Amino acid sequence: MSRILLLETDKVVAANIGGLLEANGHKVDWQVDPQEAIISIDVQPVNLIITELILAGRSGVEFLYELRSYPDWQDLPVIIYTNVPAREVGLSAQGFEHLKIKAYHHKPSASVDTLLRTVEACLSPTPA
Repeated sequence: MSRILLLETDKVVAANIGGLLEANGHKVDWQVDPQEAIISIDVQPVNLIITELILAGRSGVEFLYELRSYPDWQDLPVIIYTNVPAREVGLSAQGFEHLKIKAYHHKPSASVDTLLRTVEACLSPTPA
């Protein structure tokens, strides 16, 4: 069973995503606040993070930069699932590469099934 941190401010969206992930055998830790998310990862390590970019207190991009500042979390897979279109984020392809983002899904055009497929692909062992 994989442990997934879901950083999402919308309770309905979080419940839908969390329910789908749990129905597929994952344990979900839902957080609303980016700082609480950092604390929770420190207390209980996760295998994957799914994050919205519109967060309370600071942006999801700021959260990602802080996350990547910790050596233990340099390679932790991250999926962005957001209401913000990619062209509005202001990160170039090099920025996403630097932050090691595995996938970027725009909520209005990406279903939760698409998100689930991405989660499974990120968590699948890579062949040697």
